[in-house]
Amino acid sequence: MILRRLSILNYKNIAQADLNLSAGINCFIGKNGEGKTNLLDAIYFLSMCKSSVSSIDSNCIRHSEDIMMLQGAYEREDGTPEEIYCGLKRGQKKIVRRGKKAYKRLAEHIGLIPLVVVSPSDSELISGQSEERRRFLDIVISQCEPRYIDALLKYNKALQQRNVLLKMEDQEPDPELLSILEETMAREGEFIYQRRQYYVSQLIPTFQRYHSTISSGNEKVGLAYISHCQRGPLLEVIQRDRHRDRAVGYSLHGIHKDELEMTLDGYPIKREGSQGQSKSYMIALKLSQFDFLKQTGSQTTPILLLDDIFDKLDATRVEQIVKLVSGENFGQIFITDTNRDHLDQILASMPGEHCLFHVTNGQFSL
Repeated sequence: MILRRLSILNYKNIAQADLNLSAGINCFIGKNGEGKTNLLDAIYFLSMCKSSVSSIDSNCIRHSEDIMMLQGAYEREDGTPEEIYCGLKRGQKKIVRRGKKAYKRLAEHIGLIPLVVVSPSDSELISGQSEERRRFLDIVISQCEPRYIDALLKYNKALQQRNVLLKMEDQEPDPELLSILEETMAREGEFIYQRRQYYVSQLIPTFQRYHSTISSGNEKVGLAYISHCQRGPLLEVIQRDRHRDRAVGYSLHGIHKDELEMTLDGYPIKREGSQGQSKSYMIALKLSQFDFLKQTGSQTTPILLLDDIFDKLDATRVEQIVKLVSGENFGQIFITDTNRDHLDQILASMPGEHCLFHVTNGQFSL
């Protein structure tokens, strides 16, 4: 998928922008805080119907304004055009349209325009709580399997309702209602577990290959998926400790506790990895995510967003990453940096089409 033209109105610090984009690499250079990341986040919003950095949609509307609008003119690999519109007014629900038709359920849009973003906030994948790592799994699987989003919504709703019952202080919760909610959690949870397990198994070889290239083979990385589903049928696991759940007031078991174990040379990278090693791990993980999406889902090459990825990396690792992203495996790339040297190095290694934009206070110039 190629984003040919992007129109923005009142998105964060970007008052207005109309950009004609390259089908190859699009570089955005400017100081911190000028709007480079906001531009990438707008592209993310068009794919995922939400921001990558804020869970509150209204936070995306420019200060002192009441509406924001994003419009993308895309082109499929067979030349078929796609027009996507996202609009939001304060106090109202957002509208997402494909062509002239608005979606009734936003989940129907996820996966149409596959996308991978690599950004400084990805450090939370390693240093943050397990919720961040589950979110990493959910974002990519949702883009290639619509049933997965429905399963997540049903599981989380049943989990929330079960937790409300477990917190009841004035009376004992209805055991039949608890059983119905637990059966829903088990049914949807086992489906989610199967998809997560499959995804991680497919990811590992590609991830290790990318990391070996970036680190010049000097480090060995590992990735393991841990789930309560591995202890037996999930319904039995959930119901086995119902009395403990009642005592603490929330659900102790289920796929909402799943974890990804990340290792470097056999040790937890969270504890052992330097900033450069952690960033190399994260970049390799995201590039392997790109490969997975390319081979599944909508069967189109994802868009790749690289936000300030070279900070804290030594020259050798930067060189290896440049070689990787400039290869034929990748399609349209958007990359931001404060260092013009990095971008010049990338453009010199890519003979094809490119654009370079200067970003100042939310404004873009060639």
